[in-house]
Amino acid sequence: MRLMIHLFRAYPMPSFLMVLALFLSGLAEGLGLSAMLPMLNIALASGEAAETASPPGELEQMVLDVLAWLGVPPTLGALLLLIVAMATLKAILLLAAQRQVGYTAARVATDLRLEVLRNMMRSRWSFFLHQPAGRLTNALATEAQRAADAYMFGTTALTFFIQAIIYGSVALAVSWQATLIGLLAGAAVIWLSHYLVRTARRAGKRQTDLMSSLMSHLTDTLQSVKPLKAMAREGQTDDMLRGETARLNKALRKQVLAGAALDAGQDLMFVILIAFGVYLAIGVLSMQFATVLILAVALGRTFAFLGKVQKQYQKLAQAESAYWSLKETSARAKAEQEHLGGHVAPTLERGIVLRDVRFAYEGHSVLGGLDLEIPARRITTLVGPSGSGKTTVIDLVIGLLRPEAGEIFIDGVPFETIDLRAWRRMVGYVPQETVLLHDTVLHNVTLGDPTISEARVRAALEKAGAWDFVAALPEGLETLVGERGGRLSGGQRQRIAIARALINAPQLLILDEATSALDPESEAAIIATLRSLRRDLTILAITHNEALAQAADVVHRLEVGGTLSRAG
Repeated sequence: MRLMIHLFRAYPMPSFLMVLALFLSGLAEGLGLSAMLPMLNIALASGEAAETASPPGELEQMVLDVLAWLGVPPTLGALLLLIVAMATLKAILLLAAQRQVGYTAARVATDLRLEVLRNMMRSRWSFFLHQPAGRLTNALATEAQRAADAYMFGTTALTFFIQAIIYGSVALAVSWQATLIGLLAGAAVIWLSHYLVRTARRAGKRQTDLMSSLMSHLTDTLQSVKPLKAMAREGQTDDMLRGETARLNKALRKQVLAGAALDAGQDLMFVILIAFGVYLAIGVLSMQFATVLILAVALGRTFAFLGKVQKQYQKLAQAESAYWSLKETSARAKAEQEHLGGHVAPTLERGIVLRDVRFAYEGHSVLGGLDLEIPARRITTLVGPSGSGKTTVIDLVIGLLRPEAGEIFIDGVPFETIDLRAWRRMVGYVPQETVLLHDTVLHNVTLGDPTISEARVRAALEKAGAWDFVAALPEGLETLVGERGGRLSGGQRQRIAIARALINAPQLLILDEATSALDPESEAAIIATLRSLRRDLTILAITHNEALAQAADVVHRLEVGGTLSRAG
C-alpha cells in the first residue's frame, strides 16, 4: 500500500473527501442491514402470541431504541422504508466517492505525464540523447495509464475494506463469539491466497520492464520500415521482436492465471466456510433462524468484501510498478537538468566567437583548441569530413553542449553569463533530416502555437520561398502534408522547415546539412532564399555541397580533431 500512501499525500483533499464519502456510504449500508433483524423477527413472529415470541437481542434492541428516539414505530412498513432510505443514501454517497476517484485518477495520469515530459525537456542534451524514444513514449502512454489504474484499484480496495468493516461490525453486534471465529477462519483464507498476489506483483514488474524494452525496439523499427522493405529484410524485424513479445506474453499469462486462481479458489473457500458456519449455528448450537440469517448475511458479505479487497490489491500490485518506473524516469531526468546560464539579455549585432574551444565525446577528442568567428548578418558555412566536429560546433553555439575548455562569446559577452533560454528564442534551427508532422502546412509551421496568426505564417512562408507552392495546394495552408511530409517534394519540405524556423523572427538561422538531399534546382532555390535572408539575420550552415559553400560569405573548413585548416 506504499503507492496509495504516496498518492494520498500527493492529493490530500480529494483523498479525504473520497474516504469520507466511502465511510458514510458504508455506514448507511450497515444501518440498513441492522434494520433487517427486527424486520425479520416481526415477519416471523406475526402469527405467534406475544408471550411466546423471543425477546429481542442486543442489536435488535439497539435498533428499536433508535427508532423510538426518532419517533418511528417499529412496524414492517417503517423498517422497510428505513432500509430503502439507507440504500438510497448509500448509492448517492458511493456515486460521489466514485466520481471523485475517477477525477483523481485522470489527474494522476495527467500529472505524471506532464512531470516526466517537463523534466525530460529540461534535462541536459547529452542525457536526452541516451533516452530511447520508444521508452519515453511507453512511459507517457502505457505506464501513466497503468499508474492511474493502480490508483483506481487501490481506492476500490479501500471501498470494499470499509464495507467489510461495516458488515463485520454488524456481525459483531449480533454475536461476537461467532464473528471472531469466522474472521479468524477468513484471515486464514486470505493468507493462503496471498501467494497469488505476490505472483501477480512479479508478473506486473516483468511486464513493465518488457513493455518498455519492446516499445523502444518497435519505435526504432518503425522509423526504418522503408529501408527494411526495400531490402526485403522484414523477417529480421519479426525475429528480433518475437523473443521479447514471447516473454511479455508469458508474463501476461502468469498475471491472468494468478487473477483467475484467486477469483475461483477464494470464492470457493469462503462458500465452504459460510456453509459450515450455518450448519454449526443451526444444527449444533440451535441459534434462532433470524439471528443466524443476519449473521450469515453479515459475515458472508464481510468475507466477500475482504476477498474483493485482496483481488483489487492484486491488481494494484500488478500495476504499481508502472508508477514507480515513471517516478524513477522523472527523477533521473530532474537530476540531469541543464544549467540555463546567467541573466544577461543576449544580442547578436557583431557576431559569435569561439576561442580555444575543446570538447570530447566519452573520452574521444572532437574539438582540440578551435578558434572560429561567425560574423553577424552573413552566411557562414562549416565544411569538412564527417567526424570533424561541425555538428558539435552548432550544438555548442545553441548551448546544447558546453565546452570542456575555452570560451564562447556572443557580441563579446561570455556565453556562461547569457540567459540561455532567451538566447535560444533568438535561434531558428533546420535539422539535416526534415521531418514534418502528419498534419496541415499551418500546423507544421506554427507547431500548434495558437498565438501565431495566419498572416505571420504567410510572411514566414514568403521569406522561405514557399508561399507560391503552398498557395497552389488544394487546400492551401490547411493541406495535409502526409506522414513525415511524404506528400511534398524534398525541396518543399525543406522550405516548410525553414519557414518553421523563421516564424518567430530569429536573429540566428542554423542549417544542419539542410540542402544535402536536394536536387541541384531545389538547392539553388534554397540558396537564393538564404542569400535574401542574410540582410536581416545571421546564417550558420553545415554543408558538404560546394554550391552553398561558394554562396557563403565566410567558409570555415574543419579537419578531423576539430582544427581549423583554412578560412574563406
